[in-house]
Amino acid sequence: MVKFIYKITTFLILLLLVAFSFVSCEDVIDVDLENASPRLVIESSILWKKGTNGNEQKIKLTTTADYFSNTIPVVSGATIFITNGTNTYNFVENPGTGEYVCGNFNCVIGEDYELTVITNGETYTATETFQAVPTIDSVTQNNEGGFLGDEIEVKYFFQDNGTTNDFYLVQFNSNFTLLPEYDVVNDEFFQGNQMFGLYSNEDMKPNDTLTFTLHGISQRYYNYLNVLLGIAGGNGGSPFSTAPATVRGNFVNQTNPDNFAFGYFSLSEIDSKTYVIQ
Repeated sequence: MVKFIYKITTFLILLLLVAFSFVSCEDVIDVDLENASPRLVIESSILWKKGTNGNEQKIKLTTTADYFSNTIPVVSGATIFITNGTNTYNFVENPGTGEYVCGNFNCVIGEDYELTVITNGETYTATETFQAVPTIDSVTQNNEGGFLGDEIEVKYFFQDNGTTNDFYLVQFNSNFTLLPEYDVVNDEFFQGNQMFGLYSNEDMKPNDTLTFTLHGISQRYYNYLNVLLGIAGGNGGSPFSTAPATVRGNFVNQTNPDNFAFGYFSLSEIDSKTYVIQ
């Protein structure tokens, strides 16, 4: 009888310990993070799509936010303009949105442009050259791609300009991914030849749509994107990975150099082609 009671008592103690361990796992741990001062973020990619006049352009201003914030603060009331030394193009805000639009922008390939953003008593500037882009000539599909020969691969082709050193940003949009995918390439080993890019995704299937957009970019922007894409794709979600570094664009705060802005001012001619998976 004593042994039986002892066994029951031991079982109850173990049961209570297990129950307590589960309860303790549900405790909420508050992580007290240090909040940095907000920085200005300038989204300023001027894109001229082949076959259009490129007059409609947009620039967006926001600030960085706390890690747990559900909203991205917009910046209103700024003065924004772009000049090429001859003409000045003013960007006017859609009230309260942080989006500033211009309806009469004039795109000229090879010209230098300077963007000026004035907000909160500080002036930010950046300069860049408008870059041309080739036409995407064709798209082909291979249903026996990949290591095992069972993946769909899609190639797009374009002719590189043999008289210049060219750099490209490639954007992939599809109906089977939530966000666009990006890559950067240059013509170092393909000068003046036909170039191609390859896209494959395990979720891709017949009747899906895939849009390739080719951007002509400067070497400086290429270097910036190379670093940015490396950080975005190199972490792998591991908690033991090296913390991402701060990647600074081409903006200079003329008033207070230490209070730099995030973002990059770029001007690109672009060409797009949409393909339906067969």
